[in-house]
This record gives sequence, structure tokens and C-alpha cells, in this order.
Amino acid sequence: MKSKLLALMFLAGTATMFAGPRVVVGVGFGVPAPVAMYAAPPAPLVTYAPRMVRPGYTWVGGYWYPYGGHYAWRAGYWARPPYARAYWVGPRYYGGHYYGGYWHRR
Repeated sequence: MKSKLLALMFLAGTATMFAGPRVVVGVGFGVPAPVAMYAAPPAPLVTYAPRMVRPGYTWVGGYWYPYGGHYAWRAGYWARPPYARAYWVGPRYYGGHYYGGYWHRR
């Protein structure tokens, strides 16, 4: 009986050892930090904005963003601004650095 209990405790202990909680906290203020990229992103793809989904939404145009060691395309979408009088500032590449897009207050 003791050996079965010991084996059960061992198995329960090893299972919880690998199932520990993972907590990630991210805090952002203002403009995101630049990402060093050695090449500029490709030219934007030509797309069109579909009809507005609801009043109060803003069209965020498609853009290239760094993903691993290359760029990936993020298609445009309708988004609700996070606060009043906010507008989207698109991402840009300048001086060997990629600056992500962000919402800015007027």
C-alpha cells in the first residue's frame, strides 16, 4: 500500500512540475520600441477597404510587419479606436529600424 501511494505521489509531482503557471505581463506606453531590421519591407499590396462595418470604426490599412527573420503581411481591417479622438498611425521603416503602428490621440 505504501509503495502504491509513493508511486502515485511521484507521478503527481512530476506532472505538476511541467504544468507550472506561466504569467506574462506586458506594459506599453506611447510609441512601441523599434525593431532592428536589415532590409526594408516590400511594397504594400494594393487592396481596397470594404464597406464600414459600423459607425465609429476606423479602417487600418494593410501593412508588412517583422516575423522571425522576414516580413509577413497583415491585411487591412476595421477597428474601433481604443479611446475618443484616436487615429491610427501606420507602421514605418526608417534608418534600419521598423517602427510598429499605434493609436494616437488628436
